[in-house]
Amino acid sequence: MQVNLNADMGESFGMYCMGDDEALLSIVGTANVACGFHGGDPTVMRGTIALARDNGVSIGAHPSFPDLAGFGRRFMAMAPKDLEAALLYQLAALEGVARVEDHAMTHVKPHGALNNAACEDAELAGLIARTVALFGKDLILLAPALSELEKAGREAGLRVGIEVFADRAYTETGSLVPRSQPGAMVEGAEASLSHVTAMLDAGGLVTRDGKVLPTEIHSVCVHGDGAHAVAAARALRNGLKARGATLAPLDRILA
Repeated sequence: MQVNLNADMGESFGMYCMGDDEALLSIVGTANVACGFHGGDPTVMRGTIALARDNGVSIGAHPSFPDLAGFGRRFMAMAPKDLEAALLYQLAALEGVARVEDHAMTHVKPHGALNNAACEDAELAGLIARTVALFGKDLILLAPALSELEKAGREAGLRVGIEVFADRAYTETGSLVPRSQPGAMVEGAEASLSHVTAMLDAGGLVTRDGKVLPTEIHSVCVHGDGAHAVAAARALRNGLKARGATLAPLDRILA
């Protein structure tokens, strides 16, 4: 069993620190690096890429709506041409810095409200996927399992990395249980490990009611901004390895 662990990184900004990227980069195989529109700045971006390179961690762009004040968590109604341009701007920023640091950008994973909306909105998902393909047909689109974004990526001719979340529960339709509802979060390292291994063993999403929704699973997202995030990520990595999983960067799994 081969699987990838990914985490969102490079989201610190100026004097504001978000997460322990240095510690996480010794645990995960793939980093989704903020491009400045929801978090991150040029110095943080460059430092994160260099640390990822030194740890053998693959990197991708983590673009968002232009919502720095809201950390990219607010939906923004944008004209398609404006959103396309904003995405291209962010991809170009990360790719340019990565080239200077001699570490290739291999994937794209939308952030926050952009990602959430694209999971349900086929038109938005199509715009994102076509924009990624326009920038680079060889890029991987990292998309939540059974989402409109996954479908759009395939339709755009991209390699699609299918993602599940270690710390989120799933509804009977395969969407994430809203955070406002009880049981939305899978709390604790052991519970997260059980949640992930159950999905890998079943070959699909396991809903809160125990139903299995078949899907490939390439990558597991671990969040890095909680108080116990690093310990939870380490426990998940060690637990998966103990169960015989081979952990690798995303681009190797989808090679």
